[in-house]
Amino acid sequence: MKAALPIRLAIAVAFFAFAGPYPASAADAPITPKEGWYKTIIDLKAFGEYAVIPARDDVTVIDSRPVRKYDEGHIPGALSIPDTFFDKKTDLLPKDKNQLLIFYCGGLECPLSHKSAFKAEKLGYTNIKVFAAGDPAWVKAGNLVSLSPAAVKELIDAKADFLLIDARPARVFGEGAVPTAINIPDTFFDKMTDKLPAKKDTLLVYYCGGYKCPLSPKSAEKARALGYTNVKLFQAGYPAWVEAYGKGGGKPSIEVGAKGDTITVASFTKILAEAPDSIQVVDVRDASEFAKGHLKGAINIPVGDIMDKAATLPADKPIVFVCATGARSGEAYDMVKMERNNLKMYFLDAVATYKADGAYEFKAGK
Repeated sequence: MKAALPIRLAIAVAFFAFAGPYPASAADAPITPKEGWYKTIIDLKAFGEYAVIPARDDVTVIDSRPVRKYDEGHIPGALSIPDTFFDKKTDLLPKDKNQLLIFYCGGLECPLSHKSAFKAEKLGYTNIKVFAAGDPAWVKAGNLVSLSPAAVKELIDAKADFLLIDARPARVFGEGAVPTAINIPDTFFDKMTDKLPAKKDTLLVYYCGGYKCPLSPKSAEKARALGYTNVKLFQAGYPAWVEAYGKGGGKPSIEVGAKGDTITVASFTKILAEAPDSIQVVDVRDASEFAKGHLKGAINIPVGDIMDKAATLPADKPIVFVCATGARSGEAYDMVKMERNNLKMYFLDAVATYKADGAYEFKAGK
């Protein structure tokens, strides 16, 4: 019990620091305005009052850097309006000309935020500030940065060595998620740390329900408190993913057989590859068979025990029963359906081979 206290304390301290306002640092040293700068400059401490999650409705933070830089990492909640394309992106600015606009870019030597601020002023905006120290000061102070949907997709497509984590509740995750993401609800973070990688320098990317959702930064700070050194956000989250790539780009859907009780081999294989945590696999073979090889994440309930343990089956995600040929999995499906008809469940009617290393092969039954 004594060893657990420092971890909980570290998590609490880390989250308090994130929740803001952000602490002053060396990056907050007095700044001498330069020629060409906008008239109203704010420092890191003042900026931290506005750059919070959930995002405030009374301020719009704008990243004036090129899109490439924004994609690689930006201040959470910031919009991308590159100064070069400012005139073509004015539709992204708020309709209320009195709303506070805060521009930033690549630091004290970067003129882009100042140029954009002057352009906004010419459009009639009356409440404009520039966070001149910009992205470098934000990062130096130890604050989290966020990736764009495009950057996340690039990591997924490249099969990069990273872990994408959905911090939303399991019920919401089951309705749709970003491909390859695993689900570690922030509420159950402390009970699911075994899902995190052993290597503390692995890139972890957390997301949840968008700019107003605090779950991803909460979980990210908890991960950093546990010693993970490469933690980022995808703060635009699942809504932005759907807008950019559609729901089809999210969790692969379950395709069922003609009678509606089986899952097709194709869709089951796709789900195992892209969103294994979106379903619960129940292997109904004998324990000795299961020990020789099984699907990662599967739980073992031999078909002979399935009636006694039907009440323990989860209701927050679809269940897929598997065995070696489809016979026992179909039997388990029929028995559980009599006891818990409310569950969303299917069985795999296929000849299946499971190896000790987690590899598998399915051949559809006839």
